[in-house]
Amino acid sequence: MVTSSLVVVICLALLFDYTNGFHDAANSIATIVSTKVLTPFQAVLWAAAFNFIVFFFIKEHKVANTVSKIVVEHFVTIPVLLAGLIAAISWNLITWWFGIPSSSSHTLIGGFAGAGITNALYMGSSAASAVNMGYILKIIAYIVLAPFLGLLFAYIVTIIVLHLSKNSRPSSAEKWFKRLQLLSSAALSFAHGGNDAQKVMGIIYVALIAAKVIPSGSHMPDWVPLACYTAIALGTLSGGWKIVKTMGSRITKITPLEGVSAETAGAITLFFTEHFGIPVSTTHTITGSIIGVGLTKRLSAVRWGVTINLVWAWIITIPVSALIAAGVFALLRVIG
Repeated sequence: MVTSSLVVVICLALLFDYTNGFHDAANSIATIVSTKVLTPFQAVLWAAAFNFIVFFFIKEHKVANTVSKIVVEHFVTIPVLLAGLIAAISWNLITWWFGIPSSSSHTLIGGFAGAGITNALYMGSSAASAVNMGYILKIIAYIVLAPFLGLLFAYIVTIIVLHLSKNSRPSSAEKWFKRLQLLSSAALSFAHGGNDAQKVMGIIYVALIAAKVIPSGSHMPDWVPLACYTAIALGTLSGGWKIVKTMGSRITKITPLEGVSAETAGAITLFFTEHFGIPVSTTHTITGSIIGVGLTKRLSAVRWGVTINLVWAWIITIPVSALIAAGVFALLRVIG
């Protein structure tokens, strides 16, 4: 049954998708802005267009399916989803305000799991019984693996590109790399939309099941993907300039050649994980790719102090989001 609480959950889910867009827009456009191939305004238009275009190409939403199964269905209620979304939106806004490129994906997962575990404890069940550990362990594994895959692919792509262009004139090569960066940036934005929008689809899907609007295991309504891809594209249009500065210049200095390599590697990693239904972090992936590009020059080309600070932000995202969600869920019980 469609209730006001369900409508609030859907609106908050789309709001989160919107904040995901402007929070992660920086990841999609940081390199192409820092290399001055596009202006910031042109870059967000470019990224937003490809965030939305993916709607017409992806029909099997494997990442959404993974997210929908993080919390055991018995413990999924509308208050659980409300608490998880409020926590995720709060952490997204906090990290955006301070210019920290944390993971929107992991704050959503942390919030959802934290609220589900809290509900299980209130119901007299154990914390472990509230979550599907197979999915949780897969996500935790790729918190580590995704940036390393991005790093590895970026290193390999950069070496190959350098070898192929070693006899080219610098001015001519740079002109071609600027053109190619339009394609690599488009591929990264396409992959970003395909991976990140699906996480919110999973939340809306389980909300519809919890409210008994659709039966468990049924097909996801067609309006859900359309709404999610639209929300993330609109969020990308809003930009995220503080995080652009961190991603585009503070980790390592980026040239058009390196921008092509980093974006291509990030897109390959996201396409790979999306194919297997793994909700990885675009932030982690592109950061690893930028580091991989820097390593082709020398170890000192990467500003490791900045990178270590980013890693600490990644480590605390899931537990902090889970704690915020637990507090919000407890508050909702008190007032409702």
